[in-house]
Amino acid sequence: METHSPVKIAVKSSGGSRDCAVSRDFGFWLVAAVAAVVFAAVSARANDGGRGAGDEPLSPYFQVRGAEPGVDALPLKSTEVDATLAGVIAEVRVVQTYQNEGGTPLEARYIFPGSTRAAVHGMTMTVGGRRIEAQVKEKEEARKTYEVAKREGKTASLLESSRSNVFEMNVANILPGDTVRVELRYNELLVPADGEYEWVFPTVVGPRYTRGGEFSIFDSRFSIEGAAAPDANGSGSSPIENRKSRIENPPSRGGAEYEPVFALNAEIVAPVPVRAVECVSHCVRTSGEGGADGAGGRVRVTLPPGGDGAPVMNRDFILRYRLTGDALAGGLMIDEWNGEKFFLLTVQPPARVTPALVPPRDYVFVMDVSGSMWGFPLDVSTRLLEELLVSLHEADTFNVQLFSGSSRMLFDGPVAATPENIAAALALFEAGRKYGDYGGATELLPALERVLSLPARPGVSRSIVVVTDGYVDVEAEAYALVRARLGEANLFAFGIGAAVNRELIERLARAGRSEPAVVDGKDRAAAAAAKFRRMIEAPVLTHVRTAFEGFSTGELIPAAQPDVLAQRPVMMVGKWHGAATGKVRLSGLTGAGAWNAEIDVADAVRLDGSGALAHLWARERLTGLEDLHAIRFEADRQKAEIVRLGLKYNLLTRFTSFVAVDTTPREVRERAEKVTQPNPLPAGVSERAPAGGEVPTSPEPGTVSLMIVAALIVGWSVWRKRRGTRAEANGG
Repeated sequence: METHSPVKIAVKSSGGSRDCAVSRDFGFWLVAAVAAVVFAAVSARANDGGRGAGDEPLSPYFQVRGAEPGVDALPLKSTEVDATLAGVIAEVRVVQTYQNEGGTPLEARYIFPGSTRAAVHGMTMTVGGRRIEAQVKEKEEARKTYEVAKREGKTASLLESSRSNVFEMNVANILPGDTVRVELRYNELLVPADGEYEWVFPTVVGPRYTRGGEFSIFDSRFSIEGAAAPDANGSGSSPIENRKSRIENPPSRGGAEYEPVFALNAEIVAPVPVRAVECVSHCVRTSGEGGADGAGGRVRVTLPPGGDGAPVMNRDFILRYRLTGDALAGGLMIDEWNGEKFFLLTVQPPARVTPALVPPRDYVFVMDVSGSMWGFPLDVSTRLLEELLVSLHEADTFNVQLFSGSSRMLFDGPVAATPENIAAALALFEAGRKYGDYGGATELLPALERVLSLPARPGVSRSIVVVTDGYVDVEAEAYALVRARLGEANLFAFGIGAAVNRELIERLARAGRSEPAVVDGKDRAAAAAAKFRRMIEAPVLTHVRTAFEGFSTGELIPAAQPDVLAQRPVMMVGKWHGAATGKVRLSGLTGAGAWNAEIDVADAVRLDGSGALAHLWARERLTGLEDLHAIRFEADRQKAEIVRLGLKYNLLTRFTSFVAVDTTPREVRERAEKVTQPNPLPAGVSERAPAGGEVPTSPEPGTVSLMIVAALIVGWSVWRKRRGTRAEANGG
């Protein structure tokens, strides 16, 4: 047996050897080290989750509040996805299957993390061999139908929107042995970033800790903790209006016993070439042709079930592609659905943009210099302004509007982007910072009113760039002002700060027909600002005009089109009537002069009647209505129109829900227990991720270890004190 000799340390000092003192200190640290080892060992056991000797994670589980013995898990068995990416639209069908493997009837609740731009338009439930198609109803009526079915022992399912990208599913009275198959159908508009389209099928929602001992499943995409539910008088309420209704799905713990099948098939089809198709999250198979310039493309992407042996539902599926040729190109898609006809018109930028293609530009920077912007927000704003200005040409013009408690323009009018003017602007801006001229309140509206009243220069691409943390309460007024007076200009909103008012930034961007940019952390600020600059610095087609000849159209969204940017196309969706004949003429101005294109309607890409364009049009219409409702502009009228569109186009909205009821009575011998459908943990997220939950009656292992550490240290202190007392007595 191996033995170890005692350790003795001596430290030399001017007073000679101090073996005793050092040995006491060493003894203390030795005890502390032993305590740390005990702490680590017990903590490791706690982190192990009770797995025992093996390294396999625990099997999945359900959180059952007030559970009785015999209530078993309801594991997800499979997820199947079929998607058609019609250029800028994703039409998606999702089928999820799960089974009651226990001996008790269950009511299950789980979270489906859909797309942020999803327009859910169908839901079907299959249970016990019967297929039940869900009906869309007003939220209050749908909830009542669901509750009545539960009381009558019928199998029922309810789908409500709790957030733009999270849907709460309830399925009642799932009998032992039942296999339940739920099918969701939705579509979404895909908006490119950096010239690249990205379709994401979210598979998990990351866990987030919530106060009050409740477990909530959210990740950084979500900012509220409520699921839509009836309020006290039974009416439907939004998540913001009812925070008591929690989204409470626990994560599963993965493992060999829980590897649900995940299969996905997607097809990309477009009236313009399809380029650079890649899946950055999974290993997939691709086939088909991307198409040549002047012709459309079609590419198929397949994810076989199971992948490479590791679970594949612990990370989102991400597919990217480009729709670009060598030159500016227009494309037209048409469809018919339920007696109505819809079209989608797009103008795509070229794959490569030369300086000669960029038309003259006029930028007006609206810079927030209020007190809340001091620190990294103002630093990043300054750098963003400088980099945008130095990228301009002398044929371009600019001006800077500074606002806090008051507003002022750096120049009386737009000035040429010469090196001298740029240097003067930056010097004036920095002088204000140096001498403390900035700070105070945030008067955004007067600044916007002044900028929107500036006369436009013909043949010039005008862009208004708003940079602020949004610490104001004029979201409604700002949205209405921009929407009414923007004209043909572009408006871009860049939110920066520790707690940006996202509502303001997002509404400004929608009113300005652009995408919002928000930075809430110093470490990400530089990269986000650079990306924002790249997005707005290169318009390639301005003063875009659309004319329809022999092709009857109406109800166009948007009514006016913004500029085509190097990294952003323009899109218009609307209705058409009569025959699919005639022409669509497009025109605009580039740096090289006038640009014109013609599309023969007879050559348009025809979809299969799935309703993708109908639902897209309705979703875009609903977005505008919901903005008006949220800012309390004729709220009752907007709500009525939202309900009408939701019912007509079979859409899930904040005021409509899907409900499916199996009208065949089924004998339920025991009370159904509520469970929550577990989601696989996101890749890289520890099983020790923060979560709420009920407080255990016995101490946690980590608590026990801390108690042991404390006891050892206290014991050492007492022993040392007594030893010192005895030494003094002996010495006396």
